[in-house]
Amino acid sequence: MSQQSTTMPTRREGAVTKRMMLVSGGAHPALAEALADHLDTTVAPRVAHVFANGETFVRFEKSLRGCDVFLVQSFTEQLNTWLMEALITVDALKRASAKRITVILPFYPYGRQDKKHRGREPISARLVSDLFATAGANRLMSVDLHTAQTQGFFNGPVDHLLAQPLLADHIRRSHPTAALTVVAPDSGRVRLAERWADLLGGCPIAFIQHRDALHAQHPDATQIVGDVEGRLCVVVDDMIDTGATMTGATRLLLSKGAFSVVAAATHGVFSGDAVDHLAASGIHQVVVTDTVPIPFVRRFPQLTVLPIAPLLAKAIRAVFDDGSVTNLFDGHA
Repeated sequence: MSQQSTTMPTRREGAVTKRMMLVSGGAHPALAEALADHLDTTVAPRVAHVFANGETFVRFEKSLRGCDVFLVQSFTEQLNTWLMEALITVDALKRASAKRITVILPFYPYGRQDKKHRGREPISARLVSDLFATAGANRLMSVDLHTAQTQGFFNGPVDHLLAQPLLADHIRRSHPTAALTVVAPDSGRVRLAERWADLLGGCPIAFIQHRDALHAQHPDATQIVGDVEGRLCVVVDDMIDTGATMTGATRLLLSKGAFSVVAAATHGVFSGDAVDHLAASGIHQVVVTDTVPIPFVRRFPQLTVLPIAPLLAKAIRAVFDDGSVTNLFDGHA
């Protein structure tokens, strides 16, 4: 599908003119359009189609020579299809003589496979970085990686943006007088819970000792370490996929006397029956961002979706202007 486009020239005193080009993959065009609005530009026109045998074809309809290109591609259902499209798009940009190619992956694909848990397993998150490097990407940008070590897989600049302050600010404003406790769904997420506690003004934390307790038929409240009775519990994670972790945590916390439960995660993937399970779980609120598209059929009454485009647009502008991305997060990114 083709769209009109304009480049964004910027002339600085003593410097040559730079041209920005915003490019969108096919997975989340609404996010690309929102970015274009914030950056006062338009999305580059392209032709993309799939051959009968499943091969993806991409061609751009205007010159990209010498442009500073920002490609945004998210990953939802048919993740492998969108990953291949993004790689082919990067190759097309390289062969079109783009000066620099920044790939924006709001939700990093295969991010959970960042290390070997047992022998004979892949490290797929590293493979994804290698693929983008081979295709011709000069820089990667992502939001709330599953683990920060993924930044080291790409042999080039990686901008790791943080949506947690955005989510925490919404929860603070939504529950200004509530007694909050941040809950990690397992011991491996305690450090994440500590960061959330700081963002929420130093509230206490709790954690669930064994993730298996989330799936038990009868909740075992002894698995919860920390004070949750009578408190609004904020269960935090980087993503909600099947919803099993959040629904299990809700059941466990309510059995321990929690006043209410809010789930907060950056990426609302909502695979399979996740929406039905979350809607019927007794959870008070689910807060995510739109790093992945969430169609109307996957919306439910407790869901709040916060826009990620303003944060991404600030980071894009900082990269384009050779400014600091870290300063967007008070030096903590």
